[in-house]
This record gives sequence, C-alpha cells and structure tokens, in this order.
Amino acid sequence: MYKRSKKIIIIILFISILTLGSIILLYNQNYLAKVGSVSDKYASEYFGEYIQWEYKMLDNNPDYNDLKILVDIEEKRLYLLNGNELIKKYPIASGKPSTPSPLGSWEIVNKARWGSGFGTRWMGLNVPWGRFGIHGTNKPDSIGYNASAGCIRMNNKDVEDLYKYVKHGTPVAIINGLHGPFGYGLKTIRPGSFGADVMEIQRRLQVLGYYDNDYLDGKYGPMMERALYDFQKYHGIDKNPNIEWETFRALGIIMMD
Repeated sequence: MYKRSKKIIIIILFISILTLGSIILLYNQNYLAKVGSVSDKYASEYFGEYIQWEYKMLDNNPDYNDLKILVDIEEKRLYLLNGNELIKKYPIASGKPSTPSPLGSWEIVNKARWGSGFGTRWMGLNVPWGRFGIHGTNKPDSIGYNASAGCIRMNNKDVEDLYKYVKHGTPVAIINGLHGPFGYGLKTIRPGSFGADVMEIQRRLQVLGYYDNDYLDGKYGPMMERALYDFQKYHGIDKNPNIEWETFRALGIIMMD
C-alpha cells in the first residue's frame, strides 16, 4: 500500500512539473512576442528617423560633381567652388615668409579629425616636399595673417563646415597674387632649397630639355644642380649653384611691379 501511494505521488508531481513547464513556456513565448513587437516598432521608428536625417544631410550638403578649392594667399581667403560657381568662402591664415604655404595645384589626399593645435579637422595635401594641409586652429587670432608653418589655417567652425564637402581627390589651387609660384618675389635659391619656386625652376629646365626627370618634387638636389650647370653653360653664365638674378632672367622669370 505504501509503495503504491508513493508511486501515485511521484506521478502527480511529474504531471505538475510538466504542466508548470508548459505554462512557463507559453508565458515566455507571449512575452518574447510582445518584446519583439516593441523592438520591431522601435527599430522601425529609429531607422525611419535615421533615413530622414540622411536625406536632410544630403539636401544640406549636396554631392557637387566639380568641387574644387582656391586659396588666395594675398587675400587670405579660401574659396569653395563647384565649377565656376562660388559655394562658400572662408578667412584663412597662411605661411610665414620664412615658411611659406606651398603655391601650386594639389589634391586632398587624406582627411582626419584632429585636435590640439591643429584644431578639429585636417585635410592633407599631396605636396612632395613636406607635410602640408588645411586645418583648424586653437589660435583664432592668427586668422588673416601670415602665421603658420606653411599650412592653411581656418577657424574651427569653418574647417568643420568645409570638411563636410571635401573628398579625397578634391583639387586645391594655392595662389599668391602676381608673383605666382615665387610668392612675394625672387629670392636666391640654393642647393637644399625646396618649395613652389624650386618646382617652377625644375619645370622650366624640364621644358627646355635640361632637367631629364618627369617627377618634379620641388627639392633642389644633385640632378637639378647638374641641369642648372648645363643651362648656365649654354647661356654663357658663370657656373653657380645658387640661382640668382642672371639665371632667373635667362629662364624668363622677371618680377613685374
């Protein structure tokens, strides 16, 4: 009798456990269904808002098909253009006379969110003789002056705005009034010099057939020096590694007032 009662109790407990398990499983399914419904609704609302935000950004920052940047060192202005259409202009600071900005035609080759003295954004240029770029600053009082080590400085709010438009490969022209690549005038160019003026000398020697190098790097090295000696010899100029007035004139480089 005792064994039979024990068996019945075990069966009842087993049935109870199965029933309770079924109830818990059904509850969990209902709960998950409700949670899933809420999650789906939340996701739908979230991604719907995100898509609306994306469209707004595209409207506010259209994808221009002929974007370019013009930096005028003399005016201390950076112009953002789409073809010949002016989109925006910003005040800038440029290089000091001892560390001039790289005059010439370049491209944006990298972008980054920087900090410290470089402000909040950085857009690097493919200048071959050094590291130059367009960036923000923690010295806003320098804007409007020749104050940098050669980079183009902008107010942080302006560089953040420009950053939204600019892409890798965006062309950048840096010009400086009447003197073009010679900045504020002619200066003696010596072995080891570098800059836009050196690159222009290389270009002229190349066109005249003296500088046999397709790559112009704006650095006055041994190959350029040999080309210079050949040029001076042909034009009856005394051999001189320093490029001064007589050589400038023979190369057709004359500053006009």
